[in-house]
Formats: sequence, structure tokens, C-alpha cells
Amino acid sequence: MNTDRLVLDASHAGQTLSAVLRQWRDVPWSTAKEWCTRGKVTLNGTVERDPAARPGTGVVVELHLRARPADAAAPDALFLERWRLIHCDPQIVVVDKPPGVNSVPFEQGERGALVDRVAAMLPKWKLAPAHAPLFVVHRLDRETSGLLVFGRTWVAKRHLAGLFRKHDIERVYLALVKGRMYEARKIETVLLDDRGDGLRGSARGRTAPHIGQRAVTHVRPLLQLAGEGGVTLVECKLETGRQHQIRIHLSELGHPVLGDRVYARYRDDMPPAPRVMLHARTLGFVHPTRDNGEVVHYEAPIPEDMMAVARRLGFVGETLPA
Repeated sequence: MNTDRLVLDASHAGQTLSAVLRQWRDVPWSTAKEWCTRGKVTLNGTVERDPAARPGTGVVVELHLRARPADAAAPDALFLERWRLIHCDPQIVVVDKPPGVNSVPFEQGERGALVDRVAAMLPKWKLAPAHAPLFVVHRLDRETSGLLVFGRTWVAKRHLAGLFRKHDIERVYLALVKGRMYEARKIETVLLDDRGDGLRGSARGRTAPHIGQRAVTHVRPLLQLAGEGGVTLVECKLETGRQHQIRIHLSELGHPVLGDRVYARYRDDMPPAPRVMLHARTLGFVHPTRDNGEVVHYEAPIPEDMMAVARRLGFVGETLPA
């Protein structure tokens, strides 16, 4: 079915959107959340990506399970600015992903994912023949900006996939978080797919690795900004790379990422942000052709929307420190 429609009544009062979807369509929490975060749900005709939203009585919920034809036909669906190409050689491509773009398509007929944009633009940039292969080895969340590497050969794909599997990749993120953080710290938890309310989160009082996935994030404050309660620019180095790891760890630490509408517990008192203020700044790894083990490093410029939020909070420099 292409679209389903539900008008909320008193029986839905107080329920989160993910709870409504789960009860209505008899699906797991994870499916209900994914429908929201992938833009498949509208409330009174407006896309709602927040699974924790609490729509009121009388609100019309519509579920769009297929990519919309208008989205698929958008003229710029496969466009990518040339400056976002950070590095390209016969083995790999490193790209600065814009926010609001999926890393990969999630369903048949969906257009505009980063992998499709890169594959379409490389021939236009005279860097690859038409229909040249491009292999996905990792992903970023839709709202996260920053560096992604793709393999261009099977050798590169196997090499990079092995590095990610063994966590032998240097990944450094920048985030604007609520509150004032003054000390660096190591966060190590066991992440669960469902912490009890349908969201991913850390196990409480249980540390056995078989119940979830070990997750380690190293956090370091870089800059204090203004805003109610303060805002801190932090550097996050991933020792592991689990889904939503940084967002979960920072939220559980009491410093949710600005713009995070899923894991932030008290969103109303956070300074406004147009999206999750998380940016994959640095990527380092052993190149597929470097037999000596030399690590190559790539950096992505800080995006303008993140700079705009920082300036609104009192930052006056040209670019944020890293």
C-alpha cells in the first residue's frame, strides 16, 4: 500500500508517534522509528521525523511507505557540488556529505542518496567512466554532515570493510552540545537496540557484552559558547562506531547534541538548531595500496549551518577550532 491514513482519537492521547505507529501497524519499535526518521510519516500533511513527538487528538497521521514520485523526479536529486569531493584516486573516493542526505537509498525507487550522487557526478567530473562501480563501506546518519569514504574496487572494498570491522579507522567528529563541559572523558557502555522505550540506549546495571554492543567514545571540550545554560563545542573520537553512538553517549552524559530531537530528554530548553549539530570532521586509515601501513588523513570543512549556530551563540572567529 502506498499511503495509509489514521485520525488520532482519545485512545491515542499522550502516546509518542512511534508508539502510535507500533500499535497501529503492529510493527517493532525499530521499524516505527525508522519510518519517522526516514521521512515516511506526516502529521496533518507535514513530515514529522521525531519518533518521540506526541501528536494530539484529531491529528491526521499518514504513512508513506514508498519513495514519493516528486522526490524521485527532483532535477537536483543526483547533484553534488564539486568542492565536496575531498579526495579521489583509482581505489577510493572521499566525500563531504551534506546534511539532510541519506548515505545510501533505503528502498527501491529512492533517489538522491550520497552514493548515487557520487556515482552520477564522477563521470561528469571526468574522474570515472559511466556506470563505474562504487562500494559502500560505512554510513553517516541523514542529518550528520562530513566525511564518507567509498571503495572503487573490490580490493578497496574488502580492505576498508576490514578496517571498519576491526575499528582500525580514525574518526573524529565535532558537535555542539547543551551545557558546559570542562573535562575530557572516556565513555564506555553497552548499547542496546531497545532501552525499553523503543530507542537505542546504554544498558543500565548490566555490562555483559552479549546483551548488546560495546561502545567507546572519547570526548574532549574545545570551546565554550553562550546560550541558556551554555553550549560547548566538543571533539568526539570513536573507538567503536555503533549506530547513533555519539548522540546516545552525549545525551546520557547530560550534554545532548543541539538539534537532536530523538535522544535529547529536554528539548524545549536547548538553543535552536536546524538539524543535529554533528559533523564528521576527520577520517584516517591505511590506504588500500599502502603496503607500509602509512595512515592517510582527510578533513572536511566545518559546514556553514554549524558555523551559523556558533555565531548566534557568540563565536566571532572565521572557523571553529578542531
